[in-house]
Amino acid sequence: MKIFVTGGAGYIGSHVVKMLGEAGHDVLVYDNLSTGHEWAVLHGKLVVGDLADKNFLFETIKGYQPDAVMHFAAFIQVEESVREPLKYYRNNTANALNLLEVVRSVGINKFIFSSTAAVYGIPDHNPVSEESPFMPINPYGMSKVMVEHMLKDFGLSVNFNYVSLRYFNVAGADPGGKIGQAYENATHLITRALKTAKGELTKLPIFGTDYPTPDGTCIRDYIHVNDLASAHICALDFLSNAGKSSIFNCGYGHGYSVREIVETAKSVTGVDFRVDEAGRRAGDPPALMADSSKIRAEIGWKPLHDDIEFIVKTAWDWERRR
Repeated sequence: MKIFVTGGAGYIGSHVVKMLGEAGHDVLVYDNLSTGHEWAVLHGKLVVGDLADKNFLFETIKGYQPDAVMHFAAFIQVEESVREPLKYYRNNTANALNLLEVVRSVGINKFIFSSTAAVYGIPDHNPVSEESPFMPINPYGMSKVMVEHMLKDFGLSVNFNYVSLRYFNVAGADPGGKIGQAYENATHLITRALKTAKGELTKLPIFGTDYPTPDGTCIRDYIHVNDLASAHICALDFLSNAGKSSIFNCGYGHGYSVREIVETAKSVTGVDFRVDEAGRRAGDPPALMADSSKIRAEIGWKPLHDDIEFIVKTAWDWERRR
């Protein structure tokens, strides 16, 4: 199949592009390289472009005539979204609308969307299922909620089916060492912990130690990036076999606290790096874990890397190569 991938030079997108290429798909990556990297695109062709440039986007998609679109391009930093909400609504929501309008004009009817567990906010219970209500507590989560509403309404109006994959905390790197997380100012806990172990950062702050959790720190469901990539392949196969619009959580169903991640990072690296306790960060729920039974049952997703030490080790191997 011919797959058009926005944001395919970024962390998650590049891992999906690698898996698509290895599966024999023809891939065209569309990325403005604001956070992505040309070297991360290991298969297909890269076109440097912005979703805000609707005319160029239209000409690129029309010329390529893809069978399906995978949409990753977005800003993802929760704390930044609280400080600069309009930046997130412009890039994540308005640019998604540009893409959907082009998709409609060209006649593409298969779409896979990179959504987030942030749409749930602070859920009433964990693990959280896809039927849980939207309750985002930050502009990042709300920007994704808006796109999910657009997808639903668009799908009801025309012959158009989509899969929205709600990511939990993505971590780790390609076990082969070819690609990994390379954000200039990474905010992900595991990456920052490893950069502290490397000596690139002098200390690792823990944001909030008074949450209603066993050790007082936030709990998250960490999923290896390759398992998340395989969820996209399953979603593509599902839509290609006449699957109807669906929403799936992508996580393992259990979580680790910030303190547990810190101890794992110290164990894997062998470095007893400095950790400082700090106040809570805006927009952080105490705990967030996925009920992923639906994606396993309905599209046959079978994760292979549900092992926090493996996740941290692949990320550490990547960091040491950089």
